[in-house]
Amino acid sequence: MVTSLNEDNDSVTVEWIENGDTKGKEIDLECIFSLNPDIAPEEEISLSPVTPPPPTPSSVKVSKIPKNRRTIAPGRSEIPSRDNRAARRKSNCVKEVEKLQEKRERRRLQQQELREKRAQETDTTVPNYEILQMIRDFRASLDYRPLTTTDLIEEHRICVCVRKRPLNKKELTVKDLDVITIPSKDVVMVHEPKQKVDLTRYLENQTFRFDYAFDDSTTNEMVYRFTARPLVETIFDRGMATCFAYGQTGSGKTHTMGGDFSGKNQDCSKGIYALAARDVFLMLKKPNYKKLDLQVYATFFEIYSGKVFDLLNRKAKLRVLEDGKQQVQVVGLQEREVKCTEDVLKLIETGNSCRTSGQTSANAHSSRSHAVFQIILRRKGKMHGKFSLIDLAGNERGADTSSADRQTRLEGAEINKSLLALKECIRALGRNKPHTPFRASKLTQVLRDSFIGENSRTCMIATISPGMTSCENTLNTLRYANRVKELTVDPNAVMEGVRPNVDAINQLDIMDEEWELGNSPQRDDLKLLCEQNEEEVSPQLFTFHEAVSHLVEMEEQVLEDHRAVFQESIRWLEDEKVLLEMTEEVDYDVDSYSCQLEQILDQKIEILIELRDKVRSFRSTLQEEEQASKQINPKRPRAL
Repeated sequence: MVTSLNEDNDSVTVEWIENGDTKGKEIDLECIFSLNPDIAPEEEISLSPVTPPPPTPSSVKVSKIPKNRRTIAPGRSEIPSRDNRAARRKSNCVKEVEKLQEKRERRRLQQQELREKRAQETDTTVPNYEILQMIRDFRASLDYRPLTTTDLIEEHRICVCVRKRPLNKKELTVKDLDVITIPSKDVVMVHEPKQKVDLTRYLENQTFRFDYAFDDSTTNEMVYRFTARPLVETIFDRGMATCFAYGQTGSGKTHTMGGDFSGKNQDCSKGIYALAARDVFLMLKKPNYKKLDLQVYATFFEIYSGKVFDLLNRKAKLRVLEDGKQQVQVVGLQEREVKCTEDVLKLIETGNSCRTSGQTSANAHSSRSHAVFQIILRRKGKMHGKFSLIDLAGNERGADTSSADRQTRLEGAEINKSLLALKECIRALGRNKPHTPFRASKLTQVLRDSFIGENSRTCMIATISPGMTSCENTLNTLRYANRVKELTVDPNAVMEGVRPNVDAINQLDIMDEEWELGNSPQRDDLKLLCEQNEEEVSPQLFTFHEAVSHLVEMEEQVLEDHRAVFQESIRWLEDEKVLLEMTEEVDYDVDSYSCQLEQILDQKIEILIELRDKVRSFRSTLQEEEQASKQINPKRPRAL
């Protein structure tokens, strides 16, 4: 853009924007006209008499009349001088520059009018209203083709989709902006606000593609139609199906899986749990399945801080063990037979009422645990098929692993580890890998049978919040979901996963000696998990995860031994009571009494010393976990 004319040296000053910075320099008019011949002025010849310069000895007589020579009268000609030519040309240049300036002013006025018009259309009391207008302008250029009921439901062994919820009351109250656009059935766009060095604001529009994308007007029934419903038939064909909701706290996971909320009351009949159960009972009535004489059972449990609790049995604590056939068993988990959808709804209401929750900035009753609802088909007592529906804990909780509160640290560590393990297990399922790191977390351990076998299918519903204040967590959710699907759509990929960092592996090997722990399947899977996710997991974070895993294992051992000692103490009391009763006799056998009492005391001392040593070791592990939490230096300080 030409900004000024410099008449003293026949040049103009120009400015332009480059990488957000304003730059400028001077350019000769001759250069401008040579590059833009359409604006170059034609030379005008002066009509006033001009006296030619006197000839010099070196002058050469020219026989031809110069092009710029013009005859004024017979026998007389005039040639314009260089100064006059420059003066005439300069005057025309000024005119051209003035035209440019006029155009510039007109553009400025038009832009001002456009801004004023937009200001009238936009509520300027809204924070970030300039960003809002940018988003509106961008959306106006899109061609919308949302998902409809007429779209084809495709077969996927692994289906990954995204659901956007509407702005909630809290976001509307603070006039938060909706920065998520879903223009088509499989595309999600995030309008991330950015700011240049010169404080100019702009949008960075990031695009993600998935199997399905549901906008904020989509009902639970519609989401179910494309996600969980195609998996119901899998369990009737002796298969395993898994459907889980993943996302930030308050993004709509529990709404999607459990049903619509009206205040604090939840309508469980409109959640994916109930919709799946409804179709299971409808399938049972079909002739080809009716003859199988299948029975339907349901379980409902939660995983909190690496521990499993039965939500259908007064939150009883359960143990997860592997049998001799390497089958994972949740010892003591109650299965309730269900005859109809209403039976399922009652179980869901019972389980939801005692699920662990806590208040966060996003939700007054945020889920701090993974809730697993399972529909199991049995034929003559044997497993025929199983459908696991999971409402995961908020993913942003997994980022909080350095809290001063140990319980919050343990919560965050388990969530972080389980989400990483879940991602790797799904990726392994999609690539038919020979080994999945299912032992790395309690969640993937109890879901092990869902990640093996040819007839296993999985669906992930990533729920996202639309508000600008949730933009970072939303991007983290989409990146996680994108990586889950990313490695399943390219069967020709050569690498099995992320190439491990050699230095990081060496550091992990060194930690083996420092921890003085023997190899175990759980530790091997945890180490593999951290190596496959080295971008998210630093060696210090691995140390912390290992300390937490060790802590949870030792806690279970101490509690189990304590219970055993307690039961043994009851027997000791009974034996001691018999001994004391014996001493009430006048001629009791003193030798027998003292011998038996000594045996009881020896047993007590031996068992109590062993328990005391385990408790001391457990307390030492608590200190190690606390020290490890202070050393955490994650490579990417963000939620998964």
